[in-house]
Amino acid sequence: MIFWGITDKGKLRPNNEDAFFMPDNNEEPLVFIVADGMGGHNGGEIASRIAVDEISSYLYNKKEKLYKEDEIKELIKEAFYFANKKILEKSYSDSECLGMGTTSTVAVIVQKKLFVGHLGDCRLYIIRNQNINQITKDHSLVWELMEQGKINFEEMKLHPMKHIITKALGIEEFSDPDILKVYLEKGDVILICSDGLTSMLSDLEIKDVVEKNKDPEEICKELVNFANEKGGYDNITVVTIIIDY
Repeated sequence: MIFWGITDKGKLRPNNEDAFFMPDNNEEPLVFIVADGMGGHNGGEIASRIAVDEISSYLYNKKEKLYKEDEIKELIKEAFYFANKKILEKSYSDSECLGMGTTSTVAVIVQKKLFVGHLGDCRLYIIRNQNINQITKDHSLVWELMEQGKINFEEMKLHPMKHIITKALGIEEFSDPDILKVYLEKGDVILICSDGLTSMLSDLEIKDVVEKNKDPEEICKELVNFANEKGGYDNITVVTIIIDY
């Protein structure tokens, strides 16, 4: 398995409120996280950093349990709850962070299975057999409108309320994250990204970049450059994982 991650503040934002985490070796279980912060004077970047630090620490401190499916799912849920608590504590103790929050998508890979925890609109895709599949569902107002048949997928990108998130870390009325499982196949490409990428590029454009490159570092760099060329309106974070076994 080979992987790479990159984050960029984009062309318009003064700072980068995204954060990501990836392992420093190839030893399973492997944990990957992308978080997109929001709110406060500089609260967004603090919230996203707390999320990736606390979730990764929580999972790796209990990594001996990350081989049993029921325990993996429960641990991911617990890690989100723990991170939510830490973000709230920081928000209450620092007036400049009041109201901060973050979206987050977490991937745990073990024994050719992918477990995903998800809150918000960071996305996880799998590119397999020349098809791109969005595994996560956006927790956003426009996604709900699409599911209700009031707008279509393409209209979501142009909708004036496209940035309204319905679930996130850092709020009192915390909701359980979505927990998903996918069986992996050799050749799968897993892509985890913030909405700074998906607001600029279509799924087809993302797939084309992935299929042109065999190196995860090149995929990440080209996707970020492409999003910036198209405007770079938001921070952009991409983590790419290639399953080569």
